[in-house]
Amino acid sequence: MKISEILKSGQPTLSFEVFPPKTSDGFEKVKCATDAIADLKPDFMSVTYGAAGTTKGFTTEIAASVNSKGVASLAHLTCVNASRESLDEQLEAFKAQGIENILALRGDLPEGVASTADWKYKHASELIPVIKEHGDFCVGGACYPEVHPESSDSWSDIDNMKYKVEAGCDFLTTQMFFDNNIFFNYLYKLRDAGIRVPVVAGIMPVTNAKQMERIHKLSQAFLPHRFVALLDKFHDNPAAMRQAGIAYATEQIIDLIASGINNIHIYTMNKPETATEIQENLSEIIPSCKKN
Repeated sequence: MKISEILKSGQPTLSFEVFPPKTSDGFEKVKCATDAIADLKPDFMSVTYGAAGTTKGFTTEIAASVNSKGVASLAHLTCVNASRESLDEQLEAFKAQGIENILALRGDLPEGVASTADWKYKHASELIPVIKEHGDFCVGGACYPEVHPESSDSWSDIDNMKYKVEAGCDFLTTQMFFDNNIFFNYLYKLRDAGIRVPVVAGIMPVTNAKQMERIHKLSQAFLPHRFVALLDKFHDNPAAMRQAGIAYATEQIIDLIASGINNIHIYTMNKPETATEIQENLSEIIPSCKKN
């Protein structure tokens, strides 16, 4: 099923992100975790694309496995090291596996690469027409409530979002954020700029302090005082930190839904237990979280 149709339902939705293994040695463990998350029957699941496209075969296989469990999959596709030939091959592989939804991304610069100057495709907006040429795919894009780190300011970043939507992007998913007010302000700017596609709010449940250090280094997301206090209080108590982190994410989601934001995407870090606990916390709030 196309994600654009799921997002049009008018009902709150909950989706999860998983990532493939870096090597074949870890495939069975990762597939077990992703299958367990798919068994929770979220509204859809996204499957990431490894650095430099190194796990694209695993992305296809895991996305196909998610589909086989009756859950719509969203396969990531990046510009990194992409040629027209490699894109054609990958898109045909997606099509052959019945994958209907693709998240088009620029992708992170590989280690040792300073810019996209030598890439054939430099922006996600350049991937979208190629994807659309290959069939009736639903295409999503990423957006950045706290501004893409390579954008000069928030308004130039909004302009880049317009390019994506004009290229055929059907919906946007945000990078993680920990302060809902930042998201609300960003959504206002998108709508003011005429961007009307659905925007899915990306939430990261932080279940250990080391994880937060890595997240903050990569995303530079603003951490509100009450979240910092949570980290300070519970960082040396793993069980308490986990419980507090899931509670914080749950509160964020409830506030978003109460404010009219219906579509929530969880960065699960391949943890079925985290996905399960959040679903249980939202069992009367989001229809797909309620057990049959």
